[in-house]
Amino acid sequence: MTIILLLVGLGLIVLGADWLVDGASAIARKAGVSEFVIGLTIVGFGTSCPELVVSLTGAIQGNADISIGNVIGSNIFNALFILGVTAVILPVSMTDSNRKRDIPVTLAASVILVLFGMSKTLLGIGDGDALSRVEGIAFLLLFCVYLYSCFKFDSKELADMPEHKQRKLPLAIFAVAAGLAGLIFGGELFVDSATDIARRLGVSDKFIAITILAGGTSFPELATCIVAAAKHKDQLALGNILGSNVFNILLILGCSSVITPLSFGGMSLVDVGILIASCVLLLLWAYSGRKCRIDRWEGAVMLLVFAAYYCYLFVKR
Repeated sequence: MTIILLLVGLGLIVLGADWLVDGASAIARKAGVSEFVIGLTIVGFGTSCPELVVSLTGAIQGNADISIGNVIGSNIFNALFILGVTAVILPVSMTDSNRKRDIPVTLAASVILVLFGMSKTLLGIGDGDALSRVEGIAFLLLFCVYLYSCFKFDSKELADMPEHKQRKLPLAIFAVAAGLAGLIFGGELFVDSATDIARRLGVSDKFIAITILAGGTSFPELATCIVAAAKHKDQLALGNILGSNVFNILLILGCSSVITPLSFGGMSLVDVGILIASCVLLLLWAYSGRKCRIDRWEGAVMLLVFAAYYCYLFVKR
C-alpha cells in the first residue's frame, strides 16, 4: 500500500508541474513581468510549500535536524541535481540580471545561513551552533527586501509565447492553483511514503531529512524544471530553483527559527560546504565560456558532485 501511495504522489507531482508551468507562463504575459520573476516568486514559493510544511512541523516538534536538514538538503538537491538534470535536457540560459544579482543573492543567503548557524562554535562563543529567534526575524526582513527587489528591478525580458497558447487570466490562475495543489498533495504523499519506508530501515532523522525528505519535498521543483525545459522555458526553470533556494533559507528557516531556535549540531562541515559549493558552481558557470548559460557538460559536472555527496551520506549514515 505504501508503494502505491508513493506512485500516486509521483503522478500528482508530474501533472501538477505541467499545469503550473503553463499557468505561470500565461500570468507572466498578462501581468507584463518576465517568466524569470514569475518562476522566482509565484512558482518558487509554490514549489517550496512542501519544505515549508516539513520544516515548520519539525520546528514545532522541536526536531531541528528535520528543519535544518530538510532545507540544506533541498537546496543542494535543487542546485546540483535539478539544475544539472535540466541543463542536460536543455542548456539553461542566463541573463545579465541572473549573473550580477540573482545567483550572487542565492550565494549570499547560503553564506549568511552558515555564518549565523555555525559561527558560534567556530569562534568559541555561546552555547553551540543555533539559529536564534532574532536571527530568524532578520532572515524574514531580508526576505521582504528580496521579494520587493524582484519586482522593482524586473528586467521585463519576456519570452515569446505564440498567441494560440495564451490562456485567459482566470484559466491561467486556475491552472496555477490546481498545479500547486497537485504538487503539494502529491509531494506530501510521496514524502510520507518514503519516510515510512526509511524509518523501517532504521536510519537517522538527519539522514532522512537531508536525503529522502529533501529529495521528496524538492520533487515539485524537479517536475516543474523538467517540464519547463521540455517547453523551452529555461528562464522559468532557473527562476524556480533560485527562488526556491532563497525562499527555503530566508522564509522557511526564518519562520522555523522564530518558532524555536534551531540547532546546527547535526550538520557537518561537509554538508554546509556542499551547500556553498553548489552556489559557487552556478556563479562559475555564469562567467565561464561565451554563451552565458549552463551547458550540458556543466550540468553533468553538477550531477557528479551531487552523486559524490550522496555516496558520502550513505557511507556516513
